[in-house]
Amino acid sequence: MTDHDTRRALLVDAFTDEPLTGNAAGVLPDASGLADEQLQAIAAELGASETAFLLHSDEADRRVRYFTPTQEVDLCGHATVASHALLAADGHIGDGSHSLETNVGVLDIEVDGGTVWMTQNPPEIRELDALGYEAVADALGTRVEGLRGLSEDLPLARATTGLPFLMIPVEYLADLSGMEPDMAAIEALTDEHDCAGVYAFTFDTLDAESTLHARMFAPGAGVPEDPVTGTASGACGAYLDRFGALDPTPETMLFEQGHFVDRDGLVRVDASDATTAGRVRVGGEAVVALDGEIAVPSVEEDDIIEA
Repeated sequence: MTDHDTRRALLVDAFTDEPLTGNAAGVLPDASGLADEQLQAIAAELGASETAFLLHSDEADRRVRYFTPTQEVDLCGHATVASHALLAADGHIGDGSHSLETNVGVLDIEVDGGTVWMTQNPPEIRELDALGYEAVADALGTRVEGLRGLSEDLPLARATTGLPFLMIPVEYLADLSGMEPDMAAIEALTDEHDCAGVYAFTFDTLDAESTLHARMFAPGAGVPEDPVTGTASGACGAYLDRFGALDPTPETMLFEQGHFVDRDGLVRVDASDATTAGRVRVGGEAVVALDGEIAVPSVEEDDIIEA
């Protein structure tokens, strides 16, 4: 039997305190010395929408790289929350401020009891006048009237706080829940506007305390529908602040997501200073669902990774 490098590997459910809900992230607490091919193979084997690989950093407390099952991505909110909740649970970090080097720069992380807060990059928001409602409705498999209902106050836009998304306001939860997305058409839309995914949301919520209900589709990144999306939630919070949707923007908003894929979760969003100071934070809890080891074959081997 061939010897393998064995690493601790976990699945950590983020934006929830209940296992097997929220958004599962793979986490490798020690990814030192692994090649890109190995990181990609591990992410594919774990099968989470993103896996966070923690590494040494000369610029921050630690460095992270994020991989979907098919490619590397620059930023991932739920894997950031998951990995820092794990570090806190293991006693490697405590409450307070921490720094994280990512592909989009060094980000501030705050651990506050059971909640991990991630400060995202200053927002960039651009209205998309040329993006027609008919094309979006066709791609999402929904009524065009359901998308036009909020158009007077909230336009179709591209928003990013480190990872860009198409912001699609929807008037009713019935329209959001009944979507039958055409993944090829969504991928074409996101490619055309250089976005990671489509974030569709409505203020028509399941829980009275929630600010909005959302769904996020990112087939181009190998994620047909993401259960709960931290990066997109931050971008949406900045978008809402930019257009004065909840004037004034509350200090903490609650975004519910994942119910239609049976992985419901809740994202805390602070975008009250997004327009004036460029500050956006997303936060949430996380819980370990699976803790084990993964055997990593050498780069030269073609063996399938054994979990």
